[in-house]
Amino acid sequence: MAGGGCVVAGVLMVVATGVWAVHWLVYPFFGTGVLGGFTTFSACVVDVWHLLRGGYVCTGLACLVLNVAVVLAAVWCGAAVTCGLAVWRRG
Repeated sequence: MAGGGCVVAGVLMVVATGVWAVHWLVYPFFGTGVLGGFTTFSACVVDVWHLLRGGYVCTGLACLVLNVAVVLAAVWCGAAVTCGLAVWRRG
């Protein structure tokens, strides 16, 4: 579920920093508070830990690296789509 929350984080980054004037506490509240809990990576870390302890070092490291890559791509996609929509909306 971290990927969906990361897309929303990308959208929130664009909205809070340029599209709409929002209160300065909106991003910390939603970005860190709400989405931070929604996109927790603790489950991923536990899975990686179990893989490493079970001797599956390559699989564990691949899981960790791919998870980080996917969620960073999700943030970028959310931000890019939101920027595109903002530009389109302005005409």
